[in-house]
Amino acid sequence: MNTGMPAAQTRILNGATRASTLSRAGIFITRFGLKLLLPLALFLLVIYGYVQLSARSGAFNAEMFFLQWIELGLISYLYVYLYLIQKPGPWRVVAAALPILLAYLAQDMYFHFYGKVLRVIEAQELPELFAVLPFSYDLILAAVFFVPLAACLFTVNYGKPRRLLLGVLPLLAIVLLVKTIPQAYAGFVESHGNEIVKYSDGKSVESNGRFTMLLYHEAQRVKALAETAPYRNRKAYEQEGDAFAALLSANGVKRNVHLIVLESFLDPSLFQDAKFSRDPVHPEFKQLFGDKLGLSIAPVFGGATAQAEFEVLCGVPAFEKLSSVEFNVFTGSPVNCAPGILQRLGYRTVATNAYKPHFFNAQPAYKGIGFQEAYFPREFTGSNPTYFQAGDVSGEEYLFDGELFEQNLAFVEQHLKEHPGRPLLNYVMTIFGHTPHLLNNGKRPQVLQITAAHQDEHLLLAANQFYYRTQAIAQFVKKLRAIDPQSLVVLVADHVPPLIYGPITYRELGYMNNIENSYYHNRLLIVENGKPKTYKTTHHYGILQIVYDYLTDGHYCRSNTCEHINNHIAQDKSRYLSQYFQLMAHASQ
Repeated sequence: MNTGMPAAQTRILNGATRASTLSRAGIFITRFGLKLLLPLALFLLVIYGYVQLSARSGAFNAEMFFLQWIELGLISYLYVYLYLIQKPGPWRVVAAALPILLAYLAQDMYFHFYGKVLRVIEAQELPELFAVLPFSYDLILAAVFFVPLAACLFTVNYGKPRRLLLGVLPLLAIVLLVKTIPQAYAGFVESHGNEIVKYSDGKSVESNGRFTMLLYHEAQRVKALAETAPYRNRKAYEQEGDAFAALLSANGVKRNVHLIVLESFLDPSLFQDAKFSRDPVHPEFKQLFGDKLGLSIAPVFGGATAQAEFEVLCGVPAFEKLSSVEFNVFTGSPVNCAPGILQRLGYRTVATNAYKPHFFNAQPAYKGIGFQEAYFPREFTGSNPTYFQAGDVSGEEYLFDGELFEQNLAFVEQHLKEHPGRPLLNYVMTIFGHTPHLLNNGKRPQVLQITAAHQDEHLLLAANQFYYRTQAIAQFVKKLRAIDPQSLVVLVADHVPPLIYGPITYRELGYMNNIENSYYHNRLLIVENGKPKTYKTTHHYGILQIVYDYLTDGHYCRSNTCEHINNHIAQDKSRYLSQYFQLMAHASQ
């Protein structure tokens, strides 16, 4: 068709049209970019200001923030996406930044209170956290986190679903990479990020950023799940357990074992820079134990009691390769932990837990570990049989140690009468002493005050609790010694409590004179055949060596390297990895 316009002129007009279109597009992109650039720059400055403040409060160092290029890319993408899906308005810049800031705050609070870096898998612990905290604490957390997040969701522009869906695709791709090809993400961070400090998760966060390491640790966990596959030979595993049980039987005597894990049992005398108005140790306790007080190194600080239980009962480090809490992957499938081994020798294996049965997946975990019976307070068990109750906990919220011990003693005495020839593993997990260290002043009035440059109200409460708890322990051990003199009694703290200021209080007041990993050290009390005894400092996973050595009259440690005798505290824990993977492979079946 002939329009009458020369071809050259047509080409010029078309070219001009395209140039005009490209120019308009360029102007649009430039304006759009500038429109985003200013809020993004402001956001990064706010984040930088936040990490500086956080560093001053004792969290992660902020010096390398602008060198964390993977982290900067992640949070910049997240901010731009959140900004674009918000409704236009003056609060848009705030609504986009708030979820990221709250995510940073949550990770920093976790590190502040528990001295460890948050993992993705620990999100499943949230229901238990809210259940165990007082209602007032739950309200504070809800106000700080959930209310602002709900407000941000309210301001999202749901009228543009395409933008919502397309913008989230990069995030989904990253998550899919972590979940399906974890070695690719982990390798990318290791090759292109800053140093991954193998001995310190905190320093790795300082080098690479919070979100980067959050995803990195999840990738490592997914990798570890796959690594358990070669260890799933049930027949060979059971044969190993049988062989070890036979070794114990051939070299030992079947004495009773009473293994007590004490919730947040904190010895105030270990603070070098805190003075007390009176001795926080009850006279009965001091008379019984004197200076026979030992130490054990816990795998956790401030929380995650089940990690301490895992190490004490299974004798391997809680590496957290498959989960932040090993108990959470237990299905009830049997593993070669101490209760299962002793059950093979004819022991009656009994667990008594002073709190709720669903916490930390306790019931499947106890079953898999080898407890034939597991008891919880009557108030929490419904129709399931139990021998004890929490009773009146008004003013304190948790069952007092002394009341738990009295009921346990009655249970032990009944066992000795009804099963005189059957050995007993009596495992008890207490709950009194849990944060916030409440005291019923009618039952247990405060008996001491603290003088210290650094003030922490929870330390004062925990110190007063310690006075009454040491009295309860002394009375328990004396009565146990009377009814079961030829037995082993082990009492150990699961971990020290976080108090109000977490590790800061421990550092400021010189806990254990601020030796390396000071606030992972916990009191360990041992009574062998009625006599208190001390050993060299061990780890929680080394406590079973004490048990096995006692049951074999010293044969076990003559044939194996035992921490409490050889004091190999700095040993390489990686030598336990194969045993750990084997155990976890069968626990998760």
